[in-house]
Amino acid sequence: MSPATQPPPPGARPDWTIDQDWDAYTADEHRVWDTLYERQAALLPGRACDAFLKGLDALNLHRGGVPDFRAINPELQRLTGWTVVAAPGLVPDEVFFEHLANRRFPAGTFVRKADQLDYLQEPDVFHDVFGHVPMLTDPTFADYMQAYGRGGLRALGRGQLHNLARLYWYTVEFGLLATEAGLRIYGAGIVSSRAESIFALDDPSPNRLGFDLERIMRTPYRIDDFQQVYFVVPALQALLDATLKDFGPIYRRLDSAPDLGIADVRTEDGVITRGTQAYARARARA
Repeated sequence: MSPATQPPPPGARPDWTIDQDWDAYTADEHRVWDTLYERQAALLPGRACDAFLKGLDALNLHRGGVPDFRAINPELQRLTGWTVVAAPGLVPDEVFFEHLANRRFPAGTFVRKADQLDYLQEPDVFHDVFGHVPMLTDPTFADYMQAYGRGGLRALGRGQLHNLARLYWYTVEFGLLATEAGLRIYGAGIVSSRAESIFALDDPSPNRLGFDLERIMRTPYRIDDFQQVYFVVPALQALLDATLKDFGPIYRRLDSAPDLGIADVRTEDGVITRGTQAYARARARA
């Protein structure tokens, strides 16, 4: 493993992993998980994609409180070879990519407070495990995440990390999938949020555009509001196929291509639904 640009915090291993210390969770923290789980599990059928819902069932994340990584990893590893490793919050980019490239998903262990159910800026264990891990049971998406990690290691040496981060944001975190039954959610930032699970599919204000790799890499994002644009993939295989391409020519084109406005719609964009852009800043979200 390549060395990180900064040392791990006290108590963390050189690869920035820690013990989950599941026995240390309090009854209040377990109740917060159960509350969040039950709320999302009731909302997501008909909204989340089949791969997510099947993964949720396969991992049985509602065993009573915060999942023990030791309990869910055997099934996850059996299905796709992935494991969840505990991390002390956000980790350096090179550490994150190294884990993904080796089919390890770093998850935070802290639980938000009971008065933070509706919004938390830093991802907690509910976002990381409920939001991300069910999709890792799908073989195609699991391969995509590994390919993304490998691409991230290459991007670090090219100074193109901001472009690649946008791909992660608009797919892994806030991606939508086109299905015969209509648009469905697969992004972790949506499925772990009650308000955005509704907003992403029902609100008329955001643009919903067809998946285009270079378009996404030219589109900045905001972390303090609902999304103004969602990108819709026709199939999870399209994500994998796009990520397996040589990004070198793309990065060279991006060197001279200006960023696009978040709310811009170009004539060449594949518009699924054009938003009203009657957009309220800093609205409450969950």
